[in-house]
Amino acid sequence: MEEVITGYLFYEIAAILVIAAAVGFAGLLARQPLIVSFIAVGILLGPSALDIARSDRHIDLLAELGIALLLFLVGLKLDLKLVRTLGPVALTTGLGQVAFTSAIGFLIGLGLGLDATTSFYVAVALTFSSTIIIVKLLSDKREIDALHGRVALGFLIVQDLVVVIAMIALSAAGIGAAQEGGTSFADIALVFASGAALLGAVALFVLFLANPLVERLARAPELLVCFAIGWAALLAAVSHYLGFGKELGGLLAGVSLASTPFREAIAARLASLRDFLLLFFFVALGASLDLALLGDNLWPAIVLAVFVLVGNPLIVLAIMGAMGYRKRTGFLAGLTVAQISEFSLIFIAVGVGLGHVADSALGLVTLVGLITISLSTYMITYSHQLYALCEPLLGVFERRRPFREEAAEAAHDAAPPADAVVFGLGRFGGQIARGLEDAGHRVLGVDFNPESVRYWSRAGLTARYGDASDPELIAHLPLAGARWVVSAVPEHETGLTHMDPRLALMTALREAGYRGRIALTAHREEEAERLSAAGADLVLMPFRDAADQAVDLLTGTAAAPPPVRSMPEPAGQREFAE
Repeated sequence: MEEVITGYLFYEIAAILVIAAAVGFAGLLARQPLIVSFIAVGILLGPSALDIARSDRHIDLLAELGIALLLFLVGLKLDLKLVRTLGPVALTTGLGQVAFTSAIGFLIGLGLGLDATTSFYVAVALTFSSTIIIVKLLSDKREIDALHGRVALGFLIVQDLVVVIAMIALSAAGIGAAQEGGTSFADIALVFASGAALLGAVALFVLFLANPLVERLARAPELLVCFAIGWAALLAAVSHYLGFGKELGGLLAGVSLASTPFREAIAARLASLRDFLLLFFFVALGASLDLALLGDNLWPAIVLAVFVLVGNPLIVLAIMGAMGYRKRTGFLAGLTVAQISEFSLIFIAVGVGLGHVADSALGLVTLVGLITISLSTYMITYSHQLYALCEPLLGVFERRRPFREEAAEAAHDAAPPADAVVFGLGRFGGQIARGLEDAGHRVLGVDFNPESVRYWSRAGLTARYGDASDPELIAHLPLAGARWVVSAVPEHETGLTHMDPRLALMTALREAGYRGRIALTAHREEEAERLSAAGADLVLMPFRDAADQAVDLLTGTAAAPPPVRSMPEPAGQREFAE
């Protein structure tokens, strides 16, 4: 009997994945984010259509893992140092948008006939924008480093902080609901003691264990991924056991690793797994929706969607205009909040689970999400054309002198990006980076070995941890002013992919819009020919080039080299050197 059930479950999961891939491809052709396609998959697989998704218990388990991992990645972005350095623009715009959207959304909810509790939940859900979708769209348009892109990322971090507060509040509400009618002083004291113990344990981990542990694990990337997933699941389970909910535990797990230098590498490696597991959350969500229920919510959903699509951008535009930004910057940044996010659905789903709101509220917010995410994708994609149409009407949102934008542009111009980016800080790559620095160039070094990154950072070189074959990392590097990208990564050093990392790097650079020159390292003639044919502008051959220079020195046809810097070799450098 168990074999039959297992076999049926396998068939069901296989059908879900195949249909999700097909619908996702159709959504891709329509330039829609996967979240829209996945919700459509859930509706298609649910009882209102094909009725394939029947294993609720197993799908819900994968959905819970996906939510925990999503919140883990949110926490991973909340480096306390970064939070402390958030500028007044990000804080004012982010908190102002949250406050105004919540207040106006609450009033609209009451006007639509919703009760006060449901109106409150819906209003809060309308404040969250999808970081995943916005970063993807801005990266595709090469606008992630533009002024409006940087401002948008700033207030998205503020929204993430609001997510943390909202989840903590829901956890507290869940405890209160569980203890309703029997709450005593001892119960309250136990809740506070449990919460303090959990926070204390996480604080001790951050202070004494996080950096050395993650640094050791980073030497084996697969183990680092396994640890990150296990850590998120562990804290989610502990938090749930203490009554705070799995969501809070996932957030704390991410925050505990946010101050480590490997958070971006962890986030990049878990992004695909997060998307895969979230598929099951959206499948479960879509399968639970009654199409008739969605039809009943159509008019309220349209009203709320219009508010999100038009009202949210106007709120951001008004705040940024008052703070001294041009109307164009405010308009482009405002378009990034013209949709609700996956957190909106999770927030309402938790409220349904606590019994605070009815299932109809989840259907309403889901319909708002489908409308706003679908339309805002085109609004952001064609943002400049949309601005050209609306520009004559936007003068009221711009001060006579946009002083803050002028200051931001001056500051950004004063800190130009790197002239050269060097991947692989072994003996050869490290000396190239040092030589370029000595020649007066601004150099950014990237290496897969955390010890090399620490060593060269101490030596005064700007260095960061990362994988040359990771397209997510490449998309976020300061490539705008770089004239050269140099790869000194050997062929056998593969990370996220088993293909030649030099070819993967070239592909990622071109996809990221890099238009400078690329230099790659080879050790054999056939390698050099293959890399040149693939589009490399220059192929360096360390042994042959060194031999040619040595011959020139021995025959007196070359100038004497500069004195060699005497620097101790970092521990672990030998096995990573070329």
